[in-house]
Amino acid sequence: MMNRIIEHIDYFKTVLPKAIFIDEENLLKYGHDETEDLSFLPQIVLKPESTEQVSVIMKYCNENSIPVTPSGARTGLSGGALPINGGVALSTERMDKIIDIDENNLQATVEPGVINQVFQEEVKSKGLFYPPDPSSWGSSFLGGNVSTNAGGPKAVKYGVTKDYILNLEVVLPNGEIIWTGANVLKNSTGYNLTQLFVGSEGTLGIVTKIVVRLISLPRVNKLMLVPFNDAQKACEAVAEIFKAGITPSALEFMERDAIDWTLKYVDIKVEVTPETEAHLLIEVDGNNDEILFSDCEKIMEVVEQFGAGEILFADSEAQKEDLWKLRRRVAEAVKANSIYKEEDTVVPRFEMPKLLKGVKEIGERFGFKSVCYGHVGDGNLHVNIIKGDMDDKVWNETLPLGIREVFKLCKSLGGTISGEHGIGLVQKDYLDIVFSRTEIELQKQIKKVFDPNGIMNPGKIWN
Repeated sequence: MMNRIIEHIDYFKTVLPKAIFIDEENLLKYGHDETEDLSFLPQIVLKPESTEQVSVIMKYCNENSIPVTPSGARTGLSGGALPINGGVALSTERMDKIIDIDENNLQATVEPGVINQVFQEEVKSKGLFYPPDPSSWGSSFLGGNVSTNAGGPKAVKYGVTKDYILNLEVVLPNGEIIWTGANVLKNSTGYNLTQLFVGSEGTLGIVTKIVVRLISLPRVNKLMLVPFNDAQKACEAVAEIFKAGITPSALEFMERDAIDWTLKYVDIKVEVTPETEAHLLIEVDGNNDEILFSDCEKIMEVVEQFGAGEILFADSEAQKEDLWKLRRRVAEAVKANSIYKEEDTVVPRFEMPKLLKGVKEIGERFGFKSVCYGHVGDGNLHVNIIKGDMDDKVWNETLPLGIREVFKLCKSLGGTISGEHGIGLVQKDYLDIVFSRTEIELQKQIKKVFDPNGIMNPGKIWN
């Protein structure tokens, strides 16, 4: 493949004279994302800065059967940005403009390389709100968020990325440029190509512009950290909060090990009693202080029924930032502690206690330790399986059988095997658990329609 790429470098130089990289440092950099310790080097890294450049590159690669792996901030956890077939890693990092914020229609048009947090802060300065905020919001690109249909803590009240995408400019594998929809709130015109591309993980085309809807920024919020001596009881309290008529703007679960490891990893002061097994981090937001205080009182009544300990109310913006830092840095802390596999399980929220209990029982049977946290308000539990001193044979051969059991449990509880991380490379062998042969074949045929030569992020989702 390297010889083949060298043959094509002169052409790429005519398109991107100063944005071609074949040095070892860059190939290593773009050969991994945040998925375990996996690394697959591309043969060349290209960094276009316009839709037209992307179009020319894709047309040429399609004609010459060169694999193309879209590359954003590489914060993904399913291997979606790994160039497993070599070829081109096409980075969108130079396409980082906020093109327009339309305050009249509450819309914005952005390029895919815009960082989520940068965009959120820009619209916030105008009194507007873009809710999807994955844990990697400080570094992840909006293009990658679209690619995986990213969620985050605010999804429980406001929805995930798909709920805010109105229209997409996409370069198809053959280089053609299309718009998938229209910049309107309602659209019943033909098949919904926009939603087909959301969550497609770069396997159908490359998103080059994104039109999102915005909402008004909530004026106030209240945040509380609730300890429980029984992790299952913490999960049981979740559905009851909603049944009490409260819809939190965030409802997060953190198991004891997740909290302990994170407190060692970041400089945050939170008192955790020896008997605490888990915490719920609960936020409510809106525009009326009295209503929010009333919501907090109802939440307190509910969690007390499930054995909650002393509740910590964040009484300043700094304390709120610390509590959110505690939650957002969990994944990094776990990764710093050990090699791990993160499984992105999701079930109806009422089934969350059964999922947590089942994960622990499966771990005992297959000999693995798990650290769990996640967006329990959505029924979305991140199961981190820790390698620790597990030998490589068990890790590579026995553990996948245990993971399969976890996913079968999700399916039996009415859930599925990924809530927001996508399928990518590492989950594709488990799709038979949740899809019938007919459903799999239909999706493969969709891939073929868009990418008949199979150059677009090959080896992801489907073999």
